[in-house]
Amino acid sequence: MSTPEHPPGPVQPFWKEKSLSAMSAAEWESLCDGCGKCCLEKLEDADTGEIAYTEVACQLLDVHSCRCANYAERTRFVPDCIKLTAGNVATLAWMPSTCAYRLLAEGRDLPSWHPLRSGARESVHRAGASVRGRAVSAVQAGDLEDHIVDWPR
Repeated sequence: MSTPEHPPGPVQPFWKEKSLSAMSAAEWESLCDGCGKCCLEKLEDADTGEIAYTEVACQLLDVHSCRCANYAERTRFVPDCIKLTAGNVATLAWMPSTCAYRLLAEGRDLPSWHPLRSGARESVHRAGASVRGRAVSAVQAGDLEDHIVDWPR
């Protein structure tokens, strides 16, 4: 309880106060920084389980805005698109290391360039943390093995 002698402490951002499962739908969606890394095609080594990222974007990813062109119906057009949930995000080894969902699931904070911290949607791109200018659309790609990259970590 706050009194004149004991003013309330600083208000913490919702992502520091709530667990992923306690967030509202709007809070959950706002965690996406719009980097587009999770929308890159990935290859998994059958023997080691190692994930290799490619520069090839999902057919629905707008490679300039780094946003899904049809987010609401994405699973209709891309059946293997995985909907992130509080229950599965910690189990998805292919999630980029900078992903807000992954960071929070691991008990870490958002990076300074995250739009929720910077107040600017473009900050992820200015920080070089997105696929903008580096991803190619699926229609430009041939064999995925020819497009493996090491930058989306």
